[in-house]
Amino acid sequence: MKTDPKKISICILMGIFLLGGVITLAAPKKDFSENQNRYLKKPPVFSLTKYLSGDFSENAEEYLSDHFIGSETAISAATDMDLCMGHKAVNGIYILKDRLVQKIDLPAESGIETGTDSLNAVAAGTDTPCFLMLVPTQAEIYRDELPKNAPNPDQREYIEKVSEKLEDISVIDVYSSLQAAKKDYIYYRTDHHWTTKGAYIAYQCAAKRLGYEALPENSFDFRHASNDFRGTFYSRVLYDKIKPDSIDLYIDSSGRRREPDVYIYSEAGADPEKHSGMYFMEYLEKKDKYSVFFGTNQPMITIRTGNEGGRLLIFKDSYAHCFVPFLAEHYSEITMLDTRYIQIPYTEIVDPAEYDVILFVYNVSTFMEGVKIRS
Repeated sequence: MKTDPKKISICILMGIFLLGGVITLAAPKKDFSENQNRYLKKPPVFSLTKYLSGDFSENAEEYLSDHFIGSETAISAATDMDLCMGHKAVNGIYILKDRLVQKIDLPAESGIETGTDSLNAVAAGTDTPCFLMLVPTQAEIYRDELPKNAPNPDQREYIEKVSEKLEDISVIDVYSSLQAAKKDYIYYRTDHHWTTKGAYIAYQCAAKRLGYEALPENSFDFRHASNDFRGTFYSRVLYDKIKPDSIDLYIDSSGRRREPDVYIYSEAGADPEKHSGMYFMEYLEKKDKYSVFFGTNQPMITIRTGNEGGRLLIFKDSYAHCFVPFLAEHYSEITMLDTRYIQIPYTEIVDPAEYDVILFVYNVSTFMEGVKIRS
C-alpha cells in the first residue's frame, strides 16, 4: 500500500494541535498576559442555551486561543510572516523603520457629533470657563513615514471641524507645537501615548491660554525612570526589532512643593484610596510602565497639591496622566474624570460650579470613537 504524504501531513498537524490542546487544558492558567497587556479569557460556563446559540463554542475557542501553549510565539511569528508577505499593517499597527504607529480609520461624522454635543452640554450647564485640548496621534505627526497611499485621516482638519461645532469652549492648539517638535522624543515608539516631553510642550501651550506662565524645563529634575518600556502597540504585534522606550519623569526641583495627596476613586460612592505623590513607582517593575503616572485608568482621581491656586476639573483620557503633573504647580486641587468608566451622570460626582476652570483633554483617536459624557 502506498502512503499518501498529504494525509500523513494532515494527521501530523492534527496531532500537534490535539496535543497542544491537551497540554493547554492541563497546564496552569494565567489570568493576565504581561506581553499583551490584557486579561485573558476565562473558561466558558456550559449551558444548553449557550450551546445551541453558539456562544459556548465561540467562548471556548477564544479561551483556548488565549491560553494555547506558545500563543505569544505564534503572534510574533505571524507578524514576521505578514511583513514578509508585504502587508502594510499588522493587527492594525504600521511597523515602520524605528517606530510602531496605529492605523487610524476614517472617522464617522457621528463621532464628531457625539463628542461635541457632550462637551457643549457640559459648557452649557455652568459658568465655569471651558477649554478643549485635542492631541494629534503619531499617525498624524509622522504621516510622511507611513506606507505610500496608506489610508490616514487628516487630524488637523478633524480638529478644525470639531472646533467649529463647539459653543462657549476655547480651543488650546497643541498641534502646531508638536508638529514643530516632531524630531524630538515626543511620542513613544511602541505605545499610543505621548512622552513626558510631548506633554511638557502641551503644558507650555496650555499655560498661555489658561493665564499663567509655564515653569521652564530647566526647573525640573529630569529622570530616566525606565529604559525597557514596550507599550500597547508592541503588545499587538510582539515585534522586537523596535527599540524599547524610555519613561522619563520631570520632578520639580525647586523644593517649593510637597508631595500632593492623590485620591483614587475606583467606583462611585466608594471610599477613595489615598496615595502620596503623583508617581506610582511600582509600575516601573511591570509591563504597563506608563501607569507610573497615577496608576491605571480610574473613573475619578483627585489631586490636592497644597499649593495656592484655583480648582481645575479635567475630563480626559489617559493622555492626561503624564500632562497633569505639570499643572499641579498652578492649582490647589485637580480632579480628573474618565467618563469611559463612569456609568452615572457626572453631576452626581462633581459640581462644575465649584471649579475655576474646566479642561477637556483627549487624543484625536479617542475623540473619533465618540466621547460620551453623561450629564
